[in-house]
Amino acid sequence: MDSLSERAALVIIDVQKGFDAPHWGVRNNPQAESNICALLTAWRKTNRPVVHVRHMSAEANSPLRPGQPGNEFKNEVSPVQGEHVEEKNVNSAFIGTGLENYLRKNSFDTLVIVGLTTDHCVSTSTRMAGNLGFHTYVVADATATFNRRGFDGKHYSADDVHAVALASLHEEFASVVTTDDVLAACTSLASTI
Repeated sequence: MDSLSERAALVIIDVQKGFDAPHWGVRNNPQAESNICALLTAWRKTNRPVVHVRHMSAEANSPLRPGQPGNEFKNEVSPVQGEHVEEKNVNSAFIGTGLENYLRKNSFDTLVIVGLTTDHCVSTSTRMAGNLGFHTYVVADATATFNRRGFDGKHYSADDVHAVALASLHEEFASVVTTDDVLAACTSLASTI
């Protein structure tokens, strides 16, 4: 990743207060939010497009259900005026939303995806972005997930779930990169303008 177009969109998926609820289990990558903030700051400083995606759960007991405090964006990534917001009620940010139309209408063909959770909404949205022809990056240390139990009862740590989800995306649907990679690419472009 040498440089990043000023038209590259930062897509922040489901960074909502409800993911702090203990019922999700053990989470990996506690620095994900601070890395997302660093990227968001760089995007705002360089006037690149930002898209915030919020999950609007239809499940009665979900902390992500509309009207619940957990549905709110975390304070550190709350949208500011002029930043685009999409609301979804399935895993993909492209299903039942205007996201694809918004990106195409504005000629945003490069996406940098961050957020929660790596193996669910981040992965599903990344796969669709790749299939739709967007040049897509997923930022490994600006995503996170929770431990999982398999169909056979086997326990998988959050770190393992995260690593396997990223491995299945890399060089198939997207390029998996780090926050430092992306910040350096932003700086590289800024220094050539």
